[in-house]
Amino acid sequence: MAGGDKSTKTLREVWRRAENSLCADCGKPDPDWASSTLGVFICLSCSGIHRNIPSISKVKSLKMDHWDDAQVQFLAKHGNAVTKSMYEAHIPIYYYQPTYNDCQVLREQWIRAKYERKEFTELGKQLLYTDGVKEGILWKRGRDSGQFQPRKFLLSEREGCLKYFTKQDAKEPKINVKIDVINATFQPEKIGNPNGLQITYLKDNKTRNIFVYHKSGKEVVDWFNAIRSVQFHYLKVAFPIASDNEIKSRLTRNFLKEGYMEKTGPKQREAFKKRWFTLDHRRLMYFKDPLDAFAKGEVFVGSRENGYSVQKGLPSGTQGNFSWPYGITIVTPDREYLFTCETEADQLDWITAFTGIINQAMTPQEYAIEAYFKFKS
Repeated sequence: MAGGDKSTKTLREVWRRAENSLCADCGKPDPDWASSTLGVFICLSCSGIHRNIPSISKVKSLKMDHWDDAQVQFLAKHGNAVTKSMYEAHIPIYYYQPTYNDCQVLREQWIRAKYERKEFTELGKQLLYTDGVKEGILWKRGRDSGQFQPRKFLLSEREGCLKYFTKQDAKEPKINVKIDVINATFQPEKIGNPNGLQITYLKDNKTRNIFVYHKSGKEVVDWFNAIRSVQFHYLKVAFPIASDNEIKSRLTRNFLKEGYMEKTGPKQREAFKKRWFTLDHRRLMYFKDPLDAFAKGEVFVGSRENGYSVQKGLPSGTQGNFSWPYGITIVTPDREYLFTCETEADQLDWITAFTGIINQAMTPQEYAIEAYFKFKS
């Protein structure tokens, strides 16, 4: 806290301003740290990142540390709104601004981009992820070997695609994927690397996973935002009357939920088998291993008005053997899908995720995906 009574009172008043009620960097409520050199109020987690760039930011606890009068006056003149107006003045619409739920590498590079590299202070500043083309090496997990090997990747706005090559001098790419069917999401725990990125794309309406990382946190986050940039400009051309915010909502997305459940087959008499599940909007995919390139199967989760629902528990008389006690039943127009969870907390989390999707009306594109799933089955 501040030294004198007057400074202490001023510090409390500044701290209580509505603009300072959320962390300036990740939006976490009730920040109780601040930067005495930048004038922002931040959470404990972001303060640790600030501490790693001492040439830019000096952080102190608002509860435990001493604040002298000059530092309190500096905070009073700045605060989150004033500082953001300077350091976040020109953020590209497609740039991903992480929250406190996001992983360390995203939050650290966001903080470094703002205050250390000052990427958003000037209008039209040329950035590495805004060129419309990006080429470089990413370490990619082999589909069969499971080993990470360096591979050349090429992202092109002009061609509207992402390619990767098995060799540096290869003329033909191993894959050439249209940018509008790509998703990218950070998965450090699943991949086992703090800079791990999962790239997924649709091939023949089936999801394919690629797992990559780069030793540099900045480089992998630049790749992530370059993908979003190319997607944004591609969709601007494809949907000329859509607003920027509508297009932004169609860029990369985090999965709604992932984790292990057990499942049984369509006859509901087979033994339940443990699988890794990923809920990517209306696609529920299941894998034998979380790092498999292809799903063993996919389930379409439609809307309530089209006959889909989620129920707690399993139908009475379920015959398949299962070891986990917390059941979930997904009802579709064609059949019921039965799952079990290890804990009640997992069961409730999955039910919440499924309910959120089922309560949303389907788009015309989603009706087309549903028709494909029905045709395939």
